[in-house]
Amino acid sequence: MKVELPDITPDTSLISVGEGQFDYDVIVVGGGNAALCAAIRVAEAGASAAIFERAPRVYRGGNSRHTRNFRCKHGAPKGVLTDSYSEDEFYDDLLKVTKGNTDEELARLTIRESETCYEWMLEQGCYFQESLSGTLSLSRTNAFFLGGGKALVNAYYNRLESLGVAIFYQATVLDVVIRNREFDGVLVDLDGTQHYKRGRSVVLASGGFEADKDWLASAWGDAARNFLIRGTPYNTGEVLKGVLAGGADQVGDPTQCHAVAIDGRAPEYDGGIVTRVDCVPFSIVVNQEGNRFYDEGEDVWPKRYAIWGRLVAKQPNQVAYAIIDSKSKDLFMPTVFSATVTESLDDMAQQLGLPGDELLATVQDFNAACQDGDFFPTELDGLRTKGLSPRKTNWARPLDTPPFYGYELRPGVTFTYLGFRVGHDAKVSFGGVPSKNVWAAGEIMAGSILGEGYLAGFGMTIGTVFGRIAGEGAGGYAKASA
Repeated sequence: MKVELPDITPDTSLISVGEGQFDYDVIVVGGGNAALCAAIRVAEAGASAAIFERAPRVYRGGNSRHTRNFRCKHGAPKGVLTDSYSEDEFYDDLLKVTKGNTDEELARLTIRESETCYEWMLEQGCYFQESLSGTLSLSRTNAFFLGGGKALVNAYYNRLESLGVAIFYQATVLDVVIRNREFDGVLVDLDGTQHYKRGRSVVLASGGFEADKDWLASAWGDAARNFLIRGTPYNTGEVLKGVLAGGADQVGDPTQCHAVAIDGRAPEYDGGIVTRVDCVPFSIVVNQEGNRFYDEGEDVWPKRYAIWGRLVAKQPNQVAYAIIDSKSKDLFMPTVFSATVTESLDDMAQQLGLPGDELLATVQDFNAACQDGDFFPTELDGLRTKGLSPRKTNWARPLDTPPFYGYELRPGVTFTYLGFRVGHDAKVSFGGVPSKNVWAAGEIMAGSILGEGYLAGFGMTIGTVFGRIAGEGAGGYAKASA
């Protein structure tokens, strides 16, 4: 889905800083998981709140409506979560994917607070189910939402309506007015008419800038114009850009993002989680020249699936191809698009538009390098290649049993990591000094914790934890200053 967003010229004459009554105690900019958690906390604190969601009601929820689970610390079996998942193991998993590029204090805070989120989410009307089967099975570390992210988002909106929170859809925030680190109000377009709405405090939770291809291209180069955007087309980053220009401290690299390998036939925008291709650990992945370029079996899929978008992005024309044989066809989550199926690798090369001689040579070299050993699809099995570059360090089995299955891969960007620098209280800092009434939560500040890489379900963890922190802080401040 590609949405043509209107080019609206802000009417700055409507802005009257410090004049008039406050319309709400707290204004929440955004309508996804972090924003909703924040607004619930504000209402629970007894403060009035308004949510400005840019999307229409049917597309409300930002990227959160495409999610399936959140990652959660727990010391013993809890609900649908099995066994235990300690703070140190959780943090170690994060260090591996971020290569140490994280703020330990904020990361450990997120991990510790995640343990209390499970019961709180149940209280808001969220339900969980046992983990899904396939290579992204996470029964010990992640709690899956019954009905997926859409059901979670709907539950939160229902909760907010019962709490009397004002919810505005198709509400485009044109300007966030902050003077001397102090928030005053927002200029917002509501159904084509501009209004200035004042609040005692604000929570900024409007996501990243991934849906702005021009901004992506300014960081990545023209290759970014071939990227597909898995999430909402409404995350174009105007609020992020405006507040950064107003002096907010920046964190994160504009080229870093949660990007996975998705089916090349996915729509340019809003394809969601179902477009992901999960067969990579059991495949060989080649570029348009028919050559492998990375270790497909480096680690278990939940810790490596999010690197493959960037890997594919570096290949010619930002495209690659995953190929498996019939031994592996039932080992991963089924794809929403049917695979290309052939009885021979020659036909596969022809169907995918690959150079046949090069693909056959790649497969022959790979097959010859595979070693004997026991194959365990759900854990690191050490079944590796020998004398091959790049090597494959787990699940390396010859591709020799037709039919063969092929998938075209393209980079699918979920969200970007460039954002606001915040502290443990979720307050946004300006020139190193925290604002007294500006908070941020979710993807717009995730770069404070995710310098690079990604852990399955961790974006929802950050959004839930910091949404609650921000909402509690903003609501408490508003009540105290009323």
